[in-house]
Amino acid sequence: MAFTGTADSGHDVLMDAYSNVGGEDNGPRPTELVLMGLGGCTAMDVVSILGKMKQEVTDFEIKLHVDKADAHPKVFTHIVLEYILTGHQLDREAVDKAVMLSSEKYCSVQAMLRKTAEIEIKITINEAE
Repeated sequence: MAFTGTADSGHDVLMDAYSNVGGEDNGPRPTELVLMGLGGCTAMDVVSILGKMKQEVTDFEIKLHVDKADAHPKVFTHIVLEYILTGHQLDREAVDKAVMLSSEKYCSVQAMLRKTAEIEIKITINEAE
């Protein structure tokens, strides 16, 4: 049940299944990779946009919370993207704009997932010490 996917960039990713379904639990599940792709896509957008806006981000975390359909195919039906940013005097309007631009214009993974899932956004801004 383990497979290695090779991207056009030449990088490999090992995928595996839980041991109770024949895998050895040596890698993430394909659906987990989809969520990691979503998180990475929007995180890269937001950090890049905020850098261009001269916002000093010292730490960035994004958590994804999902609900799936009960029946097969068990697609994502609801996704909460929880952005947690820390920085020096981050401007709330700039952060909101960066997240909105990622969500509505730049993040292709989010555009694809929006076809099957409601996507909700939460933003927390912390002041760096």
